[in-house]
Amino acid sequence: MEAAKPQLIRETFPVGPLQCNCTIIGDSLSKKAIVIDPGGNPELIMARLEAHGLIVVSIIHTHAHLDHFLASGQMKELTGATLHLHKEDQFLWDSLEMQCRMFGVPYTPVPAPDQWLSDDQALDCGCGVALHTPGHTPGSMSFWFPQDKLLIAGDTLFKRGIGRTDLWGGDYSTIERSIKQRLYCLDEDATVVTGHGADTRLGDEMRDNPFVRA
Repeated sequence: MEAAKPQLIRETFPVGPLQCNCTIIGDSLSKKAIVIDPGGNPELIMARLEAHGLIVVSIIHTHAHLDHFLASGQMKELTGATLHLHKEDQFLWDSLEMQCRMFGVPYTPVPAPDQWLSDDQALDCGCGVALHTPGHTPGSMSFWFPQDKLLIAGDTLFKRGIGRTDLWGGDYSTIERSIKQRLYCLDEDATVVTGHGADTRLGDEMRDNPFVRA
């Protein structure tokens, strides 16, 4: 008899003062979960994990702008999970206090990342892979779950938009290349979870995105 394939548990909801989309990804069989971009409201994130019966094994980040990891330190303290980031965004991680001051957001210290993410790295939940998609920041990552046709794009790709490139380390030609070469080669039917705002469909962005088309 063929073993049952685990069903992916996915819930996305806005958190924090800048309403970053936080995503919980869980394995329905092992009950292991990853939390992507905990940008605030750790109590809400913990409540949703508990509702799904999930245990966090890692906290991963699409990039290191303040709105995507304001609650990372608190989540690590509450769960013991490891923190993950691409090394090229370390300079942003190290400047969290400055970022918070610039945007008028209360500063909560965050410990150093435990592990560096790399391109094509398998994620701890066993069902996804990390993609290095620089441009919004040098270390921007996207996370691809092929079995479920799900793409977590962070601030790289939005519904009819792309990430801004006028902040620290941003570069338009680089984000354009990342979208065309790393994202637009994925399944057109994939659901794209963006860093802020509504989900979109990858094929729709390939055809209709006014900034970068396939």
